[in-house]
Amino acid sequence: MDKRPPGWPLLVALINGRSGIPDARLVEAVRDKVVLVTGSSYGIGEATARRLAAAGAIVLLVARTAEQLDVVASGIKASGGRAFSYPTNLAEPAAIERLVADILRDHGRVDVLVSNAGKSIRRSIADSYQRFHDIERTNAVNYLGPAKLVLELLPSMRERGAGHIVNVSTAGVRTPPMARWSAYLASKSAFDVWLRCISQELRHDGVTTSTVYMGLVHTRMSEPTPLLNSLPGLTPEQAADQVCRAVAERPHNITPPLVRPADALGNLLRVPTDRLFEQYFRRGNTRKRTQ
Repeated sequence: MDKRPPGWPLLVALINGRSGIPDARLVEAVRDKVVLVTGSSYGIGEATARRLAAAGAIVLLVARTAEQLDVVASGIKASGGRAFSYPTNLAEPAAIERLVADILRDHGRVDVLVSNAGKSIRRSIADSYQRFHDIERTNAVNYLGPAKLVLELLPSMRERGAGHIVNVSTAGVRTPPMARWSAYLASKSAFDVWLRCISQELRHDGVTTSTVYMGLVHTRMSEPTPLLNSLPGLTPEQAADQVCRAVAERPHNITPPLVRPADALGNLLRVPTDRLFEQYFRRGNTRKRTQ
Protein backbone atom coordinates (compact mmCIF):
# COMPACT_ATOMS: atom_id res chain seq x y z
CA MET A 1 0.00 0.00 0.00
CA ASP A 2 1.34 3.45 -0.94
CA LYS A 3 1.77 5.40 2.32
CA ARG A 4 2.83 8.64 0.63
CA PRO A 5 0.49 11.64 1.13
CA PRO A 6 -1.84 12.75 -1.70
CA GLY A 7 -0.12 14.93 -4.25
CA TRP A 8 3.29 13.32 -3.65
CA PRO A 9 4.02 12.75 -7.38
CA LEU A 10 3.13 16.38 -8.10
CA LEU A 11 5.48 17.54 -5.34
CA VAL A 12 8.29 15.41 -6.79
CA ALA A 13 7.66 16.92 -10.23
CA LEU A 14 7.62 20.48 -8.88
CA ILE A 15 10.94 19.98 -7.10
CA ASN A 16 12.74 18.01 -9.80
CA GLY A 17 11.00 19.16 -12.98
CA ARG A 18 9.74 17.09 -15.89
CA SER A 19 12.75 16.82 -18.15
CA GLY A 20 12.39 13.45 -19.83
CA ILE A 21 12.68 12.51 -23.46
CA PRO A 22 10.31 10.57 -25.77
CA ASP A 23 11.43 7.11 -26.84
CA ALA A 24 11.41 8.02 -30.54
CA ARG A 25 13.75 10.98 -29.98
CA LEU A 26 16.11 8.85 -27.92
CA VAL A 27 16.21 6.13 -30.57
CA GLU A 28 17.05 8.73 -33.19
CA ALA A 29 19.91 10.04 -31.08
CA VAL A 30 21.57 6.85 -29.80
CA ARG A 31 20.81 4.00 -32.22
CA ASP A 32 24.10 2.12 -32.90
CA LYS A 33 26.07 4.63 -30.77
CA VAL A 34 28.63 3.26 -28.31
CA VAL A 35 27.68 4.56 -24.86
CA LEU A 36 29.80 3.91 -21.78
CA VAL A 37 27.88 4.11 -18.49
CA THR A 38 29.83 4.02 -15.23
CA GLY A 39 28.18 2.87 -12.03
CA SER A 40 25.81 0.78 -14.13
CA SER A 41 25.36 -2.18 -11.79
CA TYR A 42 22.60 -0.53 -9.73
CA GLY A 43 20.42 2.55 -9.41
CA ILE A 44 20.59 5.42 -11.89
CA GLY A 45 23.35 3.81 -13.92
CA GLU A 46 21.51 0.52 -14.34
CA ALA A 47 18.25 2.26 -15.28
CA THR A 48 20.09 4.51 -17.74
CA ALA A 49 21.87 1.58 -19.36
CA ARG A 50 18.61 -0.33 -19.79
CA ARG A 51 16.84 2.68 -21.32
CA LEU A 52 19.71 3.40 -23.73
CA ALA A 53 19.96 -0.23 -24.79
CA ALA A 54 16.22 -0.35 -25.42
CA ALA A 55 16.70 2.65 -27.72
CA GLY A 56 19.32 0.80 -29.77
CA ALA A 57 22.59 1.95 -28.21
CA ILE A 58 25.56 -0.37 -27.75
CA VAL A 59 25.96 -0.06 -23.98
CA LEU A 60 29.24 -0.62 -22.18
CA LEU A 61 28.62 -1.39 -18.51
CA VAL A 62 31.30 -0.31 -16.03
CA ALA A 63 31.29 -0.89 -12.27
CA ARG A 64 33.26 -2.84 -9.68
CA THR A 65 30.92 -5.82 -9.25
CA ALA A 66 31.35 -8.25 -12.14
CA GLU A 67 28.48 -10.51 -11.09
CA GLN A 68 25.93 -7.71 -10.97
CA LEU A 69 27.14 -6.26 -14.26
CA ASP A 70 26.57 -9.65 -15.85
CA VAL A 71 23.03 -9.70 -14.42
CA VAL A 72 22.31 -6.29 -15.99
CA ALA A 73 23.93 -7.27 -19.29
CA SER A 74 21.97 -10.52 -19.43
CA GLY A 75 18.71 -8.69 -18.83
CA ILE A 76 19.47 -6.22 -21.61
CA LYS A 77 20.38 -8.99 -24.04
CA ALA A 78 17.26 -10.96 -23.13
CA SER A 79 15.25 -7.90 -24.17
CA GLY A 80 17.02 -7.70 -27.51
CA GLY A 81 19.57 -5.06 -26.58
CA ARG A 82 23.36 -4.96 -26.81
CA ALA A 83 25.47 -4.72 -23.68
CA PHE A 84 29.04 -5.54 -22.71
CA SER A 85 30.43 -5.77 -19.18
CA TYR A 86 33.76 -4.23 -18.14
CA PRO A 87 34.28 -4.72 -14.39
CA THR A 88 36.59 -1.92 -13.23
CA ASN A 89 37.51 -0.14 -10.03
CA LEU A 90 37.46 3.50 -11.11
CA ALA A 91 39.46 4.49 -8.04
CA GLU A 92 42.55 2.85 -9.63
CA PRO A 93 44.17 4.89 -12.45
CA ALA A 94 45.92 1.83 -13.94
CA ALA A 95 42.59 -0.02 -14.09
CA ILE A 96 41.08 2.90 -16.02
CA GLU A 97 43.93 2.79 -18.53
CA ARG A 98 43.31 -0.92 -19.10
CA LEU A 99 39.57 -0.31 -19.38
CA VAL A 100 39.90 2.28 -22.14
CA ALA A 101 42.49 0.21 -24.00
CA ASP A 102 40.14 -2.79 -23.94
CA ILE A 103 37.12 -0.76 -25.03
CA LEU A 104 38.90 0.93 -27.93
CA ARG A 105 40.25 -2.45 -29.01
CA ASP A 106 36.81 -4.09 -28.84
CA HIS A 107 34.61 -1.27 -30.16
CA GLY A 108 36.92 1.26 -31.80
CA ARG A 109 35.33 4.28 -30.15
CA VAL A 110 33.13 5.69 -27.41
CA ASP A 111 30.49 8.08 -28.70
CA VAL A 112 29.06 9.03 -25.31
CA LEU A 113 30.44 8.76 -21.79
CA VAL A 114 27.89 8.84 -18.97
CA SER A 115 29.96 9.54 -15.86
CA ASN A 116 27.55 8.31 -13.23
CA ALA A 117 29.57 6.30 -10.69
CA GLY A 118 29.70 7.99 -7.32
CA LYS A 119 30.31 7.55 -3.62
CA SER A 120 28.11 9.28 -1.06
CA ILE A 121 29.13 10.04 2.49
CA ARG A 122 27.44 12.04 5.26
CA ARG A 123 29.58 12.48 8.36
CA SER A 124 30.22 15.35 10.78
CA ILE A 125 33.69 16.79 11.02
CA ALA A 126 33.88 15.73 14.68
CA ASP A 127 33.59 12.11 13.52
CA SER A 128 36.18 12.60 10.77
CA TYR A 129 39.34 13.54 12.67
CA GLN A 130 40.90 10.10 12.23
CA ARG A 131 39.18 9.36 8.91
CA PHE A 132 41.09 11.33 6.29
CA HIS A 133 40.73 8.23 4.13
CA ASP A 134 37.05 9.15 3.73
CA ILE A 135 38.10 12.27 1.82
CA GLU A 136 40.65 10.33 -0.22
CA ARG A 137 38.19 7.57 -1.17
CA THR A 138 35.37 9.98 -1.98
CA ASN A 139 37.61 12.06 -4.22
CA ALA A 140 38.99 8.96 -5.91
CA VAL A 141 35.49 7.90 -7.01
CA ASN A 142 33.78 11.26 -7.53
CA TYR A 143 36.60 13.38 -8.97
CA LEU A 144 39.94 11.75 -9.71
CA GLY A 145 38.56 8.57 -11.29
CA PRO A 146 36.07 10.37 -13.57
CA ALA A 147 38.74 12.90 -14.58
CA LYS A 148 41.18 10.11 -15.41
CA LEU A 149 38.55 8.33 -17.51
CA VAL A 150 37.80 11.51 -19.46
CA LEU A 151 41.52 12.08 -20.04
CA GLU A 152 41.92 8.55 -21.41
CA LEU A 153 38.95 8.89 -23.77
CA LEU A 154 39.53 12.45 -25.01
CA PRO A 155 42.37 11.77 -27.49
CA SER A 156 40.22 9.39 -29.55
CA MET A 157 37.17 11.66 -29.31
CA ARG A 158 39.08 14.75 -30.43
CA GLU A 159 40.78 12.83 -33.21
CA ARG A 160 37.39 11.74 -34.57
CA GLY A 161 35.93 15.21 -33.99
CA ALA A 162 32.96 13.79 -32.09
CA GLY A 163 32.01 12.82 -28.57
CA HIS A 164 29.75 13.74 -25.70
CA ILE A 165 30.36 13.58 -21.94
CA VAL A 166 27.46 13.55 -19.48
CA ASN A 167 28.30 14.26 -15.85
CA VAL A 168 25.66 12.96 -13.45
CA SER A 169 26.28 15.40 -10.63
CA THR A 170 24.15 16.52 -7.70
CA ALA A 171 21.92 19.51 -7.08
CA GLY A 172 23.95 19.99 -3.90
CA VAL A 173 26.74 21.44 -6.04
CA ARG A 174 24.44 24.34 -6.93
CA THR A 175 22.81 24.94 -3.55
CA PRO A 176 24.32 26.39 -0.35
CA PRO A 177 26.66 23.89 1.34
CA MET A 178 25.34 21.89 4.28
CA ALA A 179 27.04 20.46 7.35
CA ARG A 180 28.04 16.77 7.31
CA TRP A 181 28.25 16.68 3.49
CA SER A 182 31.71 18.27 3.18
CA ALA A 183 33.63 15.35 1.63
CA TYR A 184 30.86 14.42 -0.80
CA LEU A 185 29.95 17.90 -2.04
CA ALA A 186 33.58 18.99 -2.31
CA SER A 187 34.43 16.00 -4.52
CA LYS A 188 31.38 16.45 -6.74
CA SER A 189 32.08 20.19 -7.03
CA ALA A 190 35.67 19.51 -8.03
CA PHE A 191 34.72 17.35 -11.01
CA ASP A 192 31.92 19.73 -11.97
CA VAL A 193 34.30 22.71 -12.17
CA TRP A 194 37.04 20.65 -13.85
CA LEU A 195 34.68 19.49 -16.59
CA ARG A 196 33.24 22.96 -17.14
CA CYS A 197 36.76 24.35 -17.52
CA ILE A 198 37.94 21.80 -20.06
CA SER A 199 34.67 21.98 -22.02
CA GLN A 200 35.76 25.42 -23.20
CA GLU A 201 38.75 23.74 -24.88
CA LEU A 202 36.82 20.81 -26.35
CA ARG A 203 33.82 22.23 -28.18
CA HIS A 204 35.94 23.45 -31.10
CA ASP A 205 37.03 19.82 -31.61
CA GLY A 206 33.45 18.51 -31.69
CA VAL A 207 33.37 17.20 -28.11
CA THR A 208 30.50 18.48 -25.98
CA THR A 209 29.57 18.16 -22.31
CA SER A 210 26.35 18.15 -20.28
CA THR A 211 25.88 18.16 -16.53
CA VAL A 212 22.80 16.80 -14.82
CA TYR A 213 22.47 18.44 -11.40
CA MET A 214 20.40 15.58 -10.10
CA GLY A 215 17.95 16.05 -7.28
CA LEU A 216 17.31 13.41 -4.65
CA VAL A 217 16.99 9.90 -6.07
CA HIS A 218 15.89 7.01 -3.88
CA THR A 219 18.57 4.37 -4.48
CA ARG A 220 20.85 2.04 -2.52
CA MET A 221 23.24 4.98 -2.09
CA SER A 222 20.68 7.24 -0.37
CA GLU A 223 19.00 4.49 1.67
CA PRO A 224 21.45 4.53 4.65
CA THR A 225 20.51 8.18 5.39
CA PRO A 226 17.09 8.13 7.16
CA LEU A 227 16.52 11.84 6.58
CA LEU A 228 16.61 11.36 2.79
CA ASN A 229 14.15 8.48 2.83
CA SER A 230 11.37 10.77 4.06
CA LEU A 231 11.91 13.44 1.40
CA PRO A 232 10.31 13.57 -2.07
CA GLY A 233 12.67 12.14 -4.63
CA LEU A 234 12.92 10.48 -8.01
CA THR A 235 12.94 6.79 -8.80
CA PRO A 236 16.04 5.51 -10.64
CA GLU A 237 13.94 5.29 -13.81
CA GLN A 238 12.83 8.91 -13.53
CA ALA A 239 16.43 9.96 -12.96
CA ALA A 240 17.55 7.91 -15.96
CA ASP A 241 15.00 9.79 -18.05
CA GLN A 242 16.87 13.02 -17.27
CA VAL A 243 20.23 11.45 -18.06
CA CYS A 244 18.92 10.15 -21.38
CA ARG A 245 17.70 13.62 -22.25
CA ALA A 246 21.22 14.92 -21.63
CA VAL A 247 22.61 12.18 -23.88
CA ALA A 248 20.23 12.90 -26.72
CA GLU A 249 19.83 16.68 -26.65
CA ARG A 250 23.24 17.69 -25.28
CA PRO A 251 22.12 20.67 -23.17
CA HIS A 252 24.73 22.57 -21.20
CA ASN A 253 23.02 21.42 -18.00
CA ILE A 254 19.80 20.06 -16.56
CA THR A 255 18.92 21.69 -13.26
CA PRO A 256 15.85 21.18 -11.02
CA PRO A 257 13.54 24.24 -11.06
CA LEU A 258 14.03 25.18 -7.40
CA VAL A 259 17.82 24.91 -7.53
CA ARG A 260 18.45 28.00 -9.66
CA PRO A 261 16.80 30.46 -7.22
CA ALA A 262 18.44 28.65 -4.30
CA ASP A 263 21.81 29.02 -6.03
CA ALA A 264 21.25 32.73 -6.63
CA LEU A 265 19.98 33.45 -3.12
CA GLY A 266 22.75 31.38 -1.57
CA ASN A 267 25.38 33.50 -3.32
CA LEU A 268 23.58 36.78 -2.68
CA LEU A 269 22.89 36.01 0.98
CA ARG A 270 25.89 33.82 1.70
CA VAL A 271 26.51 34.79 5.32
CA PRO A 272 22.84 34.61 6.46
CA THR A 273 22.46 31.29 4.65
CA ASP A 274 25.52 29.82 6.36
CA ARG A 275 24.23 31.02 9.72
CA LEU A 276 20.81 29.48 9.05
CA PHE A 277 22.30 26.07 8.28
CA GLU A 278 24.60 26.43 11.28
CA GLN A 279 21.58 26.82 13.56
CA TYR A 280 19.88 23.83 11.90
CA PHE A 281 22.96 21.71 12.53
CA ARG A 282 23.21 22.85 16.17
CA ARG A 283 19.54 22.09 16.85
CA GLY A 284 19.98 18.62 15.37
CA ASN A 285 22.93 17.93 17.65
CA THR A 286 21.05 19.25 20.68
CA ARG A 287 18.11 16.91 20.00
CA LYS A 288 20.46 13.93 19.76
CA ARG A 289 22.12 14.75 23.10
CA THR A 290 18.77 15.06 24.89
CA GLN A 291 17.28 11.84 23.55
